[in-house]
Amino acid sequence: MSVPIADPEMGEREIERVREVMESGHIADGPEVRAFEDEFAAMCEADHGVATSNGTTALHTAFEALGVGEGDAVVTTPFSFVASANAIRLAGAEPVFADIDPETYNLDPVAVEEVVRERDDVAAILPVHLYGLPAEMDALLDIADDYDLAIIEDAAQAHGAEYHGLKVGSLGDAACFSLYPTKNMTTGEGGMVTTRRDDVAERAASFVNHGRPPEGGYRHVRVGHNFRLTSIAAAIGRVQLDRLSDYNEARRSNAAYLTDSLADADVATPTEPDGRTHVYHQYTIRTDDREGLADYLDEVGVGTGVYYPTPIHEQPAYEAVSHDAPVAERAAAEALSLPVHPNVSEQDLRTIVSAIQEYER
Repeated sequence: MSVPIADPEMGEREIERVREVMESGHIADGPEVRAFEDEFAAMCEADHGVATSNGTTALHTAFEALGVGEGDAVVTTPFSFVASANAIRLAGAEPVFADIDPETYNLDPVAVEEVVRERDDVAAILPVHLYGLPAEMDALLDIADDYDLAIIEDAAQAHGAEYHGLKVGSLGDAACFSLYPTKNMTTGEGGMVTTRRDDVAERAASFVNHGRPPEGGYRHVRVGHNFRLTSIAAAIGRVQLDRLSDYNEARRSNAAYLTDSLADADVATPTEPDGRTHVYHQYTIRTDDREGLADYLDEVGVGTGVYYPTPIHEQPAYEAVSHDAPVAERAAAEALSLPVHPNVSEQDLRTIVSAIQEYER
């Protein structure tokens, strides 16, 4: 594939930092992880960071740290990777789906409030900043305040995104990031919980480390998991974090070119509402001929992705969860993501645009 949908970048600095950590002999959880947690939290303008083994364990950890579990319902989107809902279930709670906004693909606050009004067991809202675009947080925070609910941001795809000048990761009671290879920055595999709350940070750090208290040792104050990040992964993450701003600037520049160049094409391009800074983990268009266009792009060497072809409420694992989400269902049938990562060249962009403009049904 001459223009791949993703192209994770690892350089000499990452290799050198991994070598240093390996030679130190301290390759599991330790000072390197603590430094990465502090630096990542500072990037998010949050007070605390708790590193985890992946994005799913970050979500699970956040629910446990906020006391969301058995008997509780969590309102979230059906249009996301299944981990968003799985983490709710893993914590013992029940996912309840509200439909999405057709322009942003994010939770529709009106739909969320309708669900909250109908139920008396909702304990939290899990908005997903899908594709790197922040959800409508002001409206969701107002709902959370009115109904005394927690807000956990699923920021797995939104490293460095901003909402009215505030960084994603600092807007709710907690936020969760994935550091998988195809994300805007990576540790190889990993996750992060960020929060402004001391109590949430303390419980999260304990939960990922077998329920130990902050001082460690062999006293266990709660039941926990081994969800820790390694020092090797943290070393990679610290280098990637230094590059995140440049990576995001390149993604935004590539996205702007695509949006301008596809203005007259027979596809709908992404929107960026006022006050929100999209970091384009994915550049997602909509077309009612997705399969035909994707096949044609494949023929000319342009990779594409469908994120996500089946809404969560229609997955076999969620057959017992009955919800109506027509907007999400339509998006799942029409969404097609194009290459937008930092290694997409100017020639690659011209190739993508020309192929879409030339495509005939």
